[in-house]
Amino acid sequence: MITASLVKELRERTGAGMMDCKKALEATDGNIEAAIDWLREKGMASAAKKSGRIAAEGTSTVLSSGNTAVILEVNSETDFVAKNEQFVELVKDLAEVFLANKPADLDAALALDLKGQTVNDAIISATATIGEKITLRRVAVVEKEDNQVFGEYIHMGGKISAVTVLNGDNAELARDIAMQVASMSPQYVSQKEIPSEIVDHETAIQVEIVKNDAELASKPEQVVQGIIKGRVSKQMQDISLVDQIYFKDGKAKVSQILKDAGTDVVTFVRYAVGEGIEKREEDFAAEVAKASQVK
Repeated sequence: MITASLVKELRERTGAGMMDCKKALEATDGNIEAAIDWLREKGMASAAKKSGRIAAEGTSTVLSSGNTAVILEVNSETDFVAKNEQFVELVKDLAEVFLANKPADLDAALALDLKGQTVNDAIISATATIGEKITLRRVAVVEKEDNQVFGEYIHMGGKISAVTVLNGDNAELARDIAMQVASMSPQYVSQKEIPSEIVDHETAIQVEIVKNDAELASKPEQVVQGIIKGRVSKQMQDISLVDQIYFKDGKAKVSQILKDAGTDVVTFVRYAVGEGIEKREEDFAAEVAKASQVK
């Protein structure tokens, strides 16, 4: 059954109209990823952003020492609690514990000792004390070599955090690249890292978009293929860090800035608070149900 929440989620992810979202879900048997493709093929939505929908509150942060850095996200139910002194102190303690112990994954992080109790128990205790659900959503440990440098950037008090690793010792550029990552949300360092299935999938989408474009129907096949190739290339550049326009320059690509500085990006991690978590808008769900007659 096509529910109001599915329609709502699809609309949030694509920006398409409610009825178009309902039609897309009906055409794809409720498969939301397929529905996104359906909308794009019909020219009703742009590419779904990997960053997802920023909805949950909380904070993210970066902490480094020596050749190790950690980046983590801790969620709360409201922004008010995210600024609570106890919550802020908890996040600080978690960052320090993770930096010292380098957990391999989220389960390992939750099992670490924090002032005589596990991290998981400390979070449960904070939930009881603060009166709002607190969740450690994710944590990543980033390592570098001695001849490399970390770049760290925390935006809006933790709404977005990013950490980069660059070859060399240009700390200022490393931080600027972290700001680039935070603001432009790349998914890969370069196009060489993009899996072939991502490119193939985008190509298939663009083929369908062209098929549904009456203005391109009379164009020669060679021209149409060129348009498809160009559009796919643009999408891949948008998600590739080195192919993005450098935010402090506005003209040169990040790759040129790195080349001029004699360095390159080894890796990066970016966390935006609540990305991919569904928004909860009760009045919007009611609006969807009423407009589309979905129960």
